[in-house]
Amino acid sequence: MMAFNRRDFLKIAGLSAAVGLGGQTAWELLLPGHLDAAEMPAASGLTAKRWGMALDVKKFTPAVRQACIGVCNQSHNVPKIDSKQGLKWIWEAGYEAAFPDLEAEYVEDEIKEMPFLVMCNHCDNPPCVRVCPTKATFKRGDGIVMMDMHRCIGCRFCMAACPYGSRSFNFHDPRKFLPDPAPNKDYPTRTKGVVEKCTFCTERLAVGKLPYCVEASQGAMLFGDMSDAGSAPRKALRTRYSIRRNAALGTNPQVYYLI
Repeated sequence: MMAFNRRDFLKIAGLSAAVGLGGQTAWELLLPGHLDAAEMPAASGLTAKRWGMALDVKKFTPAVRQACIGVCNQSHNVPKIDSKQGLKWIWEAGYEAAFPDLEAEYVEDEIKEMPFLVMCNHCDNPPCVRVCPTKATFKRGDGIVMMDMHRCIGCRFCMAACPYGSRSFNFHDPRKFLPDPAPNKDYPTRTKGVVEKCTFCTERLAVGKLPYCVEASQGAMLFGDMSDAGSAPRKALRTRYSIRRNAALGTNPQVYYLI
């Protein structure tokens, strides 16, 4: 349920007929980042065994937080809908909302009163994937949890299973809340009746670029391969105390917060 132009359709048709796609099916090529990766040499993209992120919470100013949210929304055509049925990929949450399982009585006041940026945690053991009846939500080999808008039937089982509130349902046609043309003509818009969420910007990883929010964070977001001890997030996690959202549930979230 995503919008593609004639050029995209012809590229997909041609790639599907070609030899050497590495086993990718036509519907896989429709996913953000997959078509780009299929068209370009593998060496041009960023790869990892397990993508993850560490957020240095004290480096986030209000301006940086809003920059991260704004660039994500604009780049992924996430509309602003002024209701409880609005869409969100990355947003602000207070300490108690973000970490309801952590004791807050003696937490430093600066931390306890600070807004945190929250998003999909791209869990190692994602409950959303287990409950999806159509495999519309799935985990890639590099750990990123994705959504296939074409397979999504809008049952919202994934939303019920996610302990982080990281998924949004399109109760309305989101295109009605976007300017015409959409802010980013190169990213597909969605339709009513599907779920969406953060994807760690797979379309940018496929062309050798970091996620939009990471670039906008001015060094507050460290993104990299969690299986690589020399990656930026792993180096930071060795020397800093960190917390994760609802880690006790066994989902093994891959977004860490450096306190």
